[in-house]
Amino acid sequence: MGPAAGVSGVDDLDSWKVLAREHRGITQELAAFIAGLQASDVTSQSRDVLSKALIDALGCGLYGLTTPWGRIMADFAREQQGPAEAALWGGGVRVSVGNSVLSGGTAIHSFDFDDHSRAKIHPGALVVPVALALGERERVTGNVILAAMAAGYETMNRVSQAANPSRTRMRGWHLTGTTGTLAAAATASVILGLDATTTASALGLAGTQSAGTWAFTADGGMSKRMHPGRSAQAGVMAALLAQRGFEGPRYILEAEDGGLLFGMSDTPRPALLTEGLGTRWHTDETCFKPHACCGSNHACVDAALALMREHKLDLADIDRIVAGVARVVNTQTGFVYRADSVLNAQMSLQYNIAVALCDGQAYLEQFTPERIVEKQVVALASRVEIEIDPAIDQAYPEIYGGKVTLVTRQGQTLVRQVDYSRGMPENPMSHAEIESKYLSLATAAIGADAAADILALANTLFDAASVNPLAKLLAQASVTPSTESFVAA
Repeated sequence: MGPAAGVSGVDDLDSWKVLAREHRGITQELAAFIAGLQASDVTSQSRDVLSKALIDALGCGLYGLTTPWGRIMADFAREQQGPAEAALWGGGVRVSVGNSVLSGGTAIHSFDFDDHSRAKIHPGALVVPVALALGERERVTGNVILAAMAAGYETMNRVSQAANPSRTRMRGWHLTGTTGTLAAAATASVILGLDATTTASALGLAGTQSAGTWAFTADGGMSKRMHPGRSAQAGVMAALLAQRGFEGPRYILEAEDGGLLFGMSDTPRPALLTEGLGTRWHTDETCFKPHACCGSNHACVDAALALMREHKLDLADIDRIVAGVARVVNTQTGFVYRADSVLNAQMSLQYNIAVALCDGQAYLEQFTPERIVEKQVVALASRVEIEIDPAIDQAYPEIYGGKVTLVTRQGQTLVRQVDYSRGMPENPMSHAEIESKYLSLATAAIGADAAADILALANTLFDAASVNPLAKLLAQASVTPSTESFVAA
């Protein structure tokens, strides 16, 4: 999706103020949509996407609890505890809603395998834990969970698109952190049944807590994993405070002085926040990951795998590897591969292509501490050349494209461009494929029987009388920590 007609980027303060005045009231318009949203408003297509998103998030979260950072946050949440309101996944106890979502959101994003969108966000990592935890406390029906998730997904996508995701990313903001607080507040507002004015306050209180930068790529720090958990916690707090009468800034997105859209981006597009609101569902544009790495790299991974498969190549056949990507992707993942952490391996385009060429996949086994330092794959990664492709750059992020060129030792030049990688809405993963992914992740964490029991309840949640049976299973699940250090020696 590109800018709306008549809406262009602006890069000076006076123009921002004019644009802000022209769009004054958009935060409250979004709040009114959230407050009025019912399960019956959610289209069958969006419901199907959200059902897959729920299952995907549960699998990613349970597996995430096996990682060191997932365990650290779960232990922290257990220690902080608070009132027994919501399940601590894999913890055997109930804790405060805020601590539940802090742990759950961090766990879901702990292996960078959770859903995403071309708005450069990971909505499931915070929308799902907020809906489940606060829904448990409030004892809502599955229909309310469905409406709350739809509100969260729409809010997060729209705020990111209005900020202009590519420009925001180039300023160093991690949009899952910066827009996630508002998505969490929207989700929580539906669960709590807040009216439009109170929901606007909740969005304001959430937006003023917005944070999250890409500094983690400098050294593989764990902060990226934490961003959705902290955003979820902040959004829940915002909604609960608004419910008590604590007033937030109801022009948080478009205020002339301090409006979040203008703080995040030098080319905001505020009209996109409400364009087609209630008729166009950005939820339907959710992308699911078949590869355990940065979503911006999936097109190149798919292209590399296709070339190897179709031409029946061996590694020994390859003389030269060139990846063509967008400028933002080059900034984000085109750095020289450093075999120093699982996170940097997951973000590195060089490593993602190299390990896919070596192993025929980029799944869990390709991102262990042992695999990311093996000499063969590290050497191959160093041979991956990355260049900015003008056509791909122009289309990004509306099209998450990537091109791979393999030059063989026999002198062949083989090229494959992928515009819609597997898992994108134009090339979707089926419900059965999402379930298979869930079972591979959850079984590794909690065993086959427990994983199957949770899946059965998740598949019927939107029609259930209560979320509490699912929450009980999530709390009781016994997680087996990974024996891996997840940090390269």
